[in-house]
Amino acid sequence: MFQVRFQPAAIEDLNDAFFYAAQRAPEAAARWLGHFQTALQTLEHNPHSCPLAPESRKSPRELREYLFGKRPFVFRAIYTIDVDTVWILRIRRAQRRHLTAEELGEFGASQVYALAVFFM
Repeated sequence: MFQVRFQPAAIEDLNDAFFYAAQRAPEAAARWLGHFQTALQTLEHNPHSCPLAPESRKSPRELREYLFGKRPFVFRAIYTIDVDTVWILRIRRAQRRHLTAEELGEFGASQVYALAVFFM
């Protein structure tokens, strides 16, 4: 089984999406966040099942994307797999342009947070 961990930028991305939605529909935003949390936990079991992200062509690391939601509200969780850990790097609306190398950033163990920290 894999551990799912988030980069600070991914936490910020998800918080931004949640707070934006919560201003308009707080209950729906809370449900969405819960469903998204549950969906991302499925990466613990088979993270290789998701396709390569378009950004993978520009990266020295293999990047994958998990798509969540229904059109037009699809979100992409961009992640990489490192031994037994799935690192969620960024979370974006699927309609947005692909991430640049700068937006993906470098990541290291000192910069990550466990999934539980994000949802507090």
